[in-house]
Amino acid sequence: MILSVTNGRIVASAGAVLSGAEIAVEDGFVTAILPTDGVGSCDATLDLEGGWLLPGLVDTQVNGGGGVLFNDAISVEGVRAIGAAHAPLGTTAFLPTLISASPDRILAAIEVVEQAIEAGVPGVVGLHVEGPFINFERKGIHDGKSIRKIDAEIVALLARPRRGRVLLTIAPECCDVETIERLTTAGVIVSLGHSNATYEEAREAIDAGATAVTHLFNAMSPLEHRAPGLVGAALDDSRCICGLIVDGVHIHEAALRIAIAAKGSDGIMLVTDAMPSVGTNADSFMLQGKRIEVREGVCRYSDGTLAGSDLDMAASVRNLVAMTGVSVPEAAKMASSVPARLLGLESTHGAISVGMRADWVHLDSDLHPRGTWIGGERLSAPAAARE
Repeated sequence: MILSVTNGRIVASAGAVLSGAEIAVEDGFVTAILPTDGVGSCDATLDLEGGWLLPGLVDTQVNGGGGVLFNDAISVEGVRAIGAAHAPLGTTAFLPTLISASPDRILAAIEVVEQAIEAGVPGVVGLHVEGPFINFERKGIHDGKSIRKIDAEIVALLARPRRGRVLLTIAPECCDVETIERLTTAGVIVSLGHSNATYEEAREAIDAGATAVTHLFNAMSPLEHRAPGLVGAALDDSRCICGLIVDGVHIHEAALRIAIAAKGSDGIMLVTDAMPSVGTNADSFMLQGKRIEVREGVCRYSDGTLAGSDLDMAASVRNLVAMTGVSVPEAAKMASSVPARLLGLESTHGAISVGMRADWVHLDSDLHPRGTWIGGERLSAPAAARE
């Protein structure tokens, strides 16, 4: 299949912006990107109408979508429903995220995600286990009764060889560095979060192999000039990629700009922390026995605690550009190639380039999603998004 893309801008590899191109796709991968010749030799034409074609967006923190919460639907069908809700909104690769659950539920989630990958569920590339190995004082909306210490049995479970990626959020002060070393040596991607760690504890965890921070600034002690903590360690260390929830609620615009100035676009990835309301018009959902209300795009428990978000990845890109003034290619990088690199998928995901998967999203000139392709196959256009 050869697709002629015209009348807009294409963000290709290394942030290069093309005004048009003919993109050849075979077996779901890009085999050539050529200048548009205008002779009508293509199989299909995509008129961007002044908009953008971006690499498919990669979301490493997806609790739910389409009315489905992964914790409550640990099944291939649940994964499929969540992916189907997010794909029309720009997400072409994602990690279903399990929120502080028991060891048997963690095992079930690992097995289900492997089954979903084997079944070819579009977009699923692994699993994010967020807790329960976190600091009770920084649990946020997580169920405090589920919080526990990580042990050798869980480490062995997480470290088993598998096809999909496993991302684990832990509080470094609740886990010794030897355990982090064992996990990372086995291929588990360790992210630090829900934490009261000191700067020194966080740096020790990064030295041991942790490579990410889960929703920077949220559910962790704040940066202080004499006690920088996890926030300070994350901003100070180039080895660490920081996830940001850019919904205008989780992080102040000035903090976003400070984080980007400290880390550069190579050290920031956009995440949604999405809940079941994404892709629906639902005004509430249940989370571990608590009713969460969705009001004006914000998910909160009755005591005011934030409970994930009602955010999608295209909106994350749109918000980041509006709030910080970064360019669209830079925002796309933070939503595609950076998370792909964290997951070790940079050879197949995160760029429109020869040899890469034919995953991309069409955003209009206002950065709203107008079409998504996974493996060269176009999905249906998104329903009207809740603004």
